[in-house]
Amino acid sequence: MNKDKVIAVVMTYARAAVPSVLAMYAGGITDPKVLAYAFISAFIAPLWKAIDPKATEFGKNSTTK
Repeated sequence: MNKDKVIAVVMTYARAAVPSVLAMYAGGITDPKVLAYAFISAFIAPLWKAIDPKATEFGKNSTTK
């Protein structure tokens, strides 16, 4: 996996994790443990994309190595 692909994966994770945690915090949930779980569970979105055969950016059938 090259540097550009790693950056794309990290950015996808960040787009999923940061807004979800901020929304919970803005909604009044301030427990750090709950916010940490939300941050960790946001990893599901890029993981799901990675195993999706239709995701050609960095998914299962990605053409770039």
